[in-house]
Amino acid sequence: MKKYDQIYYRTLAILLLMFTGAILVVNFLTPSNVFSELENRMLQQLPNFSLQTLRSGKFTSEFETYLSDQFMERDFWIGLKSDADRGMGKKESNGVYIGKDGYLIQKFSPPEKGDLEDKVKAIQAFDKATPGLRKYLMLVPTAAAVLEDKLPPYASGGNERGYWEKIRDSHLGDIRCIDVSPALEANKEQPIYYKTDHHWTTKGAFLAYRELSSPMSFTPGNEEDFNIRQVTSQFYGSLYSKSGFRHIQPDSIELYYSKSPRAVSVDYVDEQQSADSMYVMENLEKKDKYTVFFNGNHGLIRITTDNTEGRRLLIVKDSYANSLLPFLTPHFSEIDVIDLRYYEGDVRKLTEDRQIHDMLILYNISTFFEDPSIKSLADSVE
Repeated sequence: MKKYDQIYYRTLAILLLMFTGAILVVNFLTPSNVFSELENRMLQQLPNFSLQTLRSGKFTSEFETYLSDQFMERDFWIGLKSDADRGMGKKESNGVYIGKDGYLIQKFSPPEKGDLEDKVKAIQAFDKATPGLRKYLMLVPTAAAVLEDKLPPYASGGNERGYWEKIRDSHLGDIRCIDVSPALEANKEQPIYYKTDHHWTTKGAFLAYRELSSPMSFTPGNEEDFNIRQVTSQFYGSLYSKSGFRHIQPDSIELYYSKSPRAVSVDYVDEQQSADSMYVMENLEKKDKYTVFFNGNHGLIRITTDNTEGRRLLIVKDSYANSLLPFLTPHFSEIDVIDLRYYEGDVRKLTEDRQIHDMLILYNISTFFEDPSIKSLADSVE
C-alpha cells in the first residue's frame, strides 16, 4: 500500500472516530426526552445500574434501548430511513404496509395457538354466570380485511373472516354475534378507516351503530339527524408513528353532533373526575388527536343521560368503541364502559350492583386476539 493511501485511510478512520465520539458526547450532554410525540410512546430513560441487573441482562437490554430512544435527532433518522426504504420500493415497515391512495394498513397477526379458545371459554363462563343479562359481541374487522384492494400486490389481509366465523360458531350460548363486515365492505369507497391510524373513522363507527340497532332493539338515528363537523385536518395516527413512513397526507377527524342534543354526564370513575361532554376538544392540539373521544382509555367510565326509560348498558371494549359511544347515548339511561386492560373490579358484581340489562363486547378483532385481559372475564365467576 502506498504511503498516501495509508495516510488517507488513517485520516478517514480518525475522522470517523471523532464523528462517533462527538455524537456520543452530544447524546450524553443532551437532556433525555421523556415522551415521543411522533411515536406516541414513553421513551427509555437511563437505567439504574446494579450487579443484579447487570448479571440478569436487564441493564444491558435497557441501556441498548436507552441509546436507541435517546439518539440525537432520532425522528430525523427514522424519517430518512423510511424515505430510503420507499425509494428502494419497500412497502412494509414495522408491520405496516404502505398501500394505495395513501393508506397505511397494519398487518394482521393471527392469534397464538390455543389463545382464541381460551378467550372463548372465558366469555362462555361469564355468559353462564349471568343468565339474566342480554349480551352481544361485535368484533370489528381491520382495514387489512375490508380494504384488501388497497394493499400492496404481494400482501394479504390474512384470514380474519375465518377466525371470526370460528368464534361465532363456538357455542357462545345466549351471546348474539353481530356481523359488521357487510356494512363496512358495502361502504369501503367512503372514508371508514383512517389512512394514518388503525382505528375506524366516525363514519365507520356510525355504520356499526346502525348495525347494532336491530339486535339491541333501538331505533337508530339517520345521518341527516346529525351536524357533521370536521374538527381537525392534521391527524397523524398510530400507524404513521409506528411505520416511520413520512410524506403522508394527514387525516381529518369528524364529530357527529345530534341536531336534537341531549344532556349527558361523563364520570371518569377511577380518576374521580366528571365532564358534561364526551369530547375533549383540547386534545385536538396534541399528537394523539383520537383521544378527543373520552380523553382516551380508562378503567371505568359512567355515562348518565336524560333518557328516562331506565335501560342500562355495559360496554366491555377497546378504543374502537370510543368513537361509537356517543351514538348510543340517546338510547340508554346509563352506560358503564369498561376497558379490561385497566379495570381491576369484578365485572359480574358490577352488572348486579348496577342492575345492568344489556352488555356489549366490542373490540377490533386484532386487539381481541392480542389483549390477554379478556380472559379476566372468567375471574369474576370462579
